[in-house]
Amino acid sequence: MNALLTKKQLRQARVYYAHTPPSNAEIDPRVEALVNELIGRVADKWTMLILELLAEKGEMRFTRISDSIGSISQKMLTQTLRQMEREGLVRRTVHPVIPPRVEYKLTKLGLSLGEAFCGVWVWAAQHLEEIEKSRRDFDARTKKSAVI
Repeated sequence: MNALLTKKQLRQARVYYAHTPPSNAEIDPRVEALVNELIGRVADKWTMLILELLAEKGEMRFTRISDSIGSISQKMLTQTLRQMEREGLVRRTVHPVIPPRVEYKLTKLGLSLGEAFCGVWVWAAQHLEEIEKSRRDFDARTKKSAVI
């Protein structure tokens, strides 16, 4: 085999394998459903942006979150924050003043979810040039085949 793994890659593969159940393992259907839901939730760009923002800034008011993200509608921000609150990722605090002041803060669970997906950033940084090259190569091939 020409492409031998480096020691680091081998360690990473062992860690991945240790956390990946064998294909014949019994998986609790509730865990499988939760993983599928979380992937869908985290794949949602608004959730990831809010996780990142609250991790960086701490507790924030609704309008500050909206201003910081920019392109999100009030409806989408409300829906995303409600879903995140339902899942235990953020804590919503309503202060009894007029007008009411509402603030959002990541829970420990929300922080841990953000930490879990930090690996995607590391992976993207490590493979950026390889992915960009692959995209250029693919685009060049498909452009040639479209001309023919």
